[in-house]
Amino acid sequence: MTRFPAFPSQLPRRRRAALPWALALALSAPIVHAAGEQGTNRPAGAAATTSQASSASCPATLNFRFPRLQDEAEQNLCQYAGKVVLVVNTASYCGFTPQYEGLEALYAKYRERGLVVLGFPSNDFSQEPGSEKEIADFCFNTYGVKFPMLAKTHVRGDQANPMYARLARESGTAPKWNFHKYLIDRDGRVVASYQSSVKPSDRQLVSRIEQLLAAPRQANPATAN
Repeated sequence: MTRFPAFPSQLPRRRRAALPWALALALSAPIVHAAGEQGTNRPAGAAATTSQASSASCPATLNFRFPRLQDEAEQNLCQYAGKVVLVVNTASYCGFTPQYEGLEALYAKYRERGLVVLGFPSNDFSQEPGSEKEIADFCFNTYGVKFPMLAKTHVRGDQANPMYARLARESGTAPKWNFHKYLIDRDGRVVASYQSSVKPSDRQLVSRIEQLLAAPRQANPATAN
């Protein structure tokens, strides 16, 4: 199995069992606002397209389709409508890469209450040069990542995928580095943006997630274009 080289000063002491990413997913079934190259042959903008048959209950912030990281199977993000969503642009060769572990811990703790973490690998900051298979293997083998990961993409500038363009517009800020975080409530509203240095275990972030999870979904989600 192809793997990324390790980060000697950053990797956890204990590596996860080297199960294939797809098998791992099958086995695991169910402060604040802060103000390149793709590495694949997919044309800019082709990594995601607006859903043509979305449900009226799907908020505009989630009304997109993306290939899944590990096998490029198309994923309709409308499946996460009604959940609290934490969106993170990731990279394998970054000082913040160990945040994968904290993000997975958040997902494991709160997924049954309605939290989903969505990871978007990106080489926009020149720290994710590998193939999608290498990225998928690295995420699972090193950090045991089971939260949904989408295909490698652009997250800023004119080439930002449509979802990230919308997140930047609604929050007023685009990612300035890897592991920038957007928090979306159950109604599809972008309610907070966290800079890269905010760890997944940060009390402010965790408290906001718990608050949003406790809130009921409104009748009319944010479906405006």
